[in-house]
Amino acid sequence: MSDAEWLDEREMAAWHGFLQASNRVGHHLEQQLKEDSGLSHPQYEILVRLGDAPDGEIRMTELAKSLITSKSGLTYQVGQLEKRGLVRRRSCPTDVRGVFAVLTDEGRRVLGDAAPGHVAAVREVLIDVLDERELELLAEGLGRVARRLSGEEDGADRDESRK
Repeated sequence: MSDAEWLDEREMAAWHGFLQASNRVGHHLEQQLKEDSGLSHPQYEILVRLGDAPDGEIRMTELAKSLITSKSGLTYQVGQLEKRGLVRRRSCPTDVRGVFAVLTDEGRRVLGDAAPGHVAAVREVLIDVLDERELELLAEGLGRVARRLSGEEDGADRDESRK
């Protein structure tokens, strides 16, 4: 543990700011979605992904990967959406192990009703708080973090971007 490169004051401020902001934004958005549509944030994201997909359907394994969640966590959330009639599952005709999540007409309607309030909440708590430069830096920096953690950016790219 003595070999750790401890965070300096500026780095610690960035880390604490990230934690506070991400937790508070997440909590606010979760509350907004629950109140407006009865959806959890993960359920809303499932509906968004399905709404953007061709024919409103995605294989469950691909959906779990795109949402960065476990297969069991996705199965639970899709089950909750199925109970409300917002999503249905169908077997893959070419792979007996494959299952697709399919957006229903009711799911598309609920998504359409929920989206404006959700976007307004995102603007209120994040987008409109930042100026253009801050927004650009946030998108660039957090995009780089996401790419690195997903394996899309290697150490050489990261080191080059710091110059």
